[in-house]
Amino acid sequence: MLTLECPYCGVMAEETELSPGGEAHLKRFGPGSSDEEFEAYMFARKNPKGVHFERWRHAYGCGKWFLAARCTATLEVFGTYPAQVSAPPQDLQDKIKAKRPDWKGFK
Repeated sequence: MLTLECPYCGVMAEETELSPGGEAHLKRFGPGSSDEEFEAYMFARKNPKGVHFERWRHAYGCGKWFLAARCTATLEVFGTYPAQVSAPPQDLQDKIKAKRPDWKGFK
């Protein structure tokens, strides 16, 4: 079972207490965007085998959204962090790189 630590309340929550929110760090496009940009925002998602950044909500806890880095192949969780940042914290990126030398970094 997937267990993530909420960075706000500090609770180690099982996935049954959380709601998934999809891929993290998406550039959102709305009114005024081209059809191609809006289509890519609405439908195009990465589905990597390996390190992935995701949005989660602590639904049965504090109710806040947060972000998590995990491996989709092994379910290894590298860490969680607040949703209000535009990129993963550098210490988390360093931790991933140390465990996964083949990781190409956050883009």
